[in-house]
Amino acid sequence: MSKYNTLWEYVQKSGQQSFKLTFEEIEEIAGIPIDHSFLKYKKELTEYGYQVGKISMKEQTVIFNKAD
Repeated sequence: MSKYNTLWEYVQKSGQQSFKLTFEEIEEIAGIPIDHSFLKYKKELTEYGYQVGKISMKEQTVIFNKAD
């Protein structure tokens, strides 16, 4: 079980084609602070039918896209 499973399930349940979450929102959903390991774990999201799009350090946001 991944430390980001709660986030992946949230993204999957959204059902949206594409959407953006702030780092703060991700931390609230996942229950843990987002850190550099997110880059390694993001590959797991494909199992839920989504992928991580753009990660903006400036805006502190992550875009999630439904996988085709």
